[in-house]
Amino acid sequence: MNTTLTKLTAAVAVIAMSVGLAACGGSSADKGHVRYMNNKPEIVNQLKTLAASYTRQTGVQVDIQTAASGTYDTTMTSEMSKSDAPTMFNISGYDQFAKYQRYAEPLQTSKAYSLLSKDGRAYAYKDGSNVYTLPYAAEWYGIIYNKKIIKDYCAKDYAVIKSADDITSYAVFKKVVESIQQHKSDLGLDGAIATPGLDPSDTYRFTAHMARLPLFYEYRDRDTTFSTTLKGTYLNNYKNLFDLELKNSPTQPSLVSSKTYDDCTSEFALGKVAFYPNGVWAYSQIKGNKVADDDLGMLPYYMGIKGEDDYGPAGVYDASWAVNKNASEQDKKATLDFIAWLVTDKTAKKTFAKDMGFSVPFTTFGDSDQPDNPLTAAARAYSEQGKKEVRSFTIPDQQWQDDISNALVEYAQGTGDWNKVSTAFVNGWSTEWANNKAELGMLPKATAFSE
Repeated sequence: MNTTLTKLTAAVAVIAMSVGLAACGGSSADKGHVRYMNNKPEIVNQLKTLAASYTRQTGVQVDIQTAASGTYDTTMTSEMSKSDAPTMFNISGYDQFAKYQRYAEPLQTSKAYSLLSKDGRAYAYKDGSNVYTLPYAAEWYGIIYNKKIIKDYCAKDYAVIKSADDITSYAVFKKVVESIQQHKSDLGLDGAIATPGLDPSDTYRFTAHMARLPLFYEYRDRDTTFSTTLKGTYLNNYKNLFDLELKNSPTQPSLVSSKTYDDCTSEFALGKVAFYPNGVWAYSQIKGNKVADDDLGMLPYYMGIKGEDDYGPAGVYDASWAVNKNASEQDKKATLDFIAWLVTDKTAKKTFAKDMGFSVPFTTFGDSDQPDNPLTAAARAYSEQGKKEVRSFTIPDQQWQDDISNALVEYAQGTGDWNKVSTAFVNGWSTEWANNKAELGMLPKATAFSE
């Protein structure tokens, strides 16, 4: 290789870049530089388009770097040690917050933080008075239902309700599920509720999501947002709902461990069951099949817990932005300005809501700035009716989930009893948080429970 020619070519490229930026009103050196480490490969094209648009408008250079799926932690470790480390990065889950807090700039005085919604602020990671993350994608999970099937059922003389609006408690939900199961042949169904699949692809519905309901209500009773110990106060309520699913699905309980996420989603998408506990993300697999968008509704996770009628579906806000405290003051300002632009610019807002499909928890996003997802609309409707949102408090790790799912499999197959599930939930909670503290060096900070 001709090194002289290579150096000359590089010099020309640098000059060309400088001229291009000058045309935008100055060099990036004058205005700071944004380097964003993104952990969502599925939105990289939209992010690059937004970055280019922002650079054209402001002259601030914005670079998007995306870690390949499953490599975010290793990529971050490498990139944060460089002199040109990311100025902006993603944090998803407490384990990542524990790993990267040492890099994170406090954000409570930033414009972007002031624009976060109440729910967005509740999910921002904090330590003392400092706020370190800005959640940017809200999702919800509950019990999805087919309005057409329920309407057809309500027209029957054996119906125990007059409309879906009557399902406002676990007691009513249980009666409806059992009645539909009893008359499934007449209704043309395979079962009342989708199979509680315990194949590894589907267990998250019962360990990462449904398990958070007894956690939420126990924290409510104890007026806290974190504890390394649990009593398992509402595990019998969890058991009641799980049993209801086991007994009223298309699959024999002994066979649920072989049912995958796709299998269970298909049961609902093809109109073979009336109910399907899952989240708004399931819409992408449901749409285009037998269930029309207008027939999609969502109930809260009813379990028979006192006070649950005050709440809507559960919210989860895992995806967050953070800013590198070690970046130059100029680059930090540029990065914070870019984040504020992302949640205020009309085109950027449309990109997040309509193209990426995110419900963004900032006050700048109104009803028209929401994804075209009927399940998101159904979930958000509860807050508009004055219902509170069930918070998805932090759970320890994958091991805790795996131990619960293994115990559920044994319980479903009849080779283990419920005590093993309870032990995995309660004892495993303490064990895994102790392991996390040893590995991560910190634990979530407990605060007073608030809604």
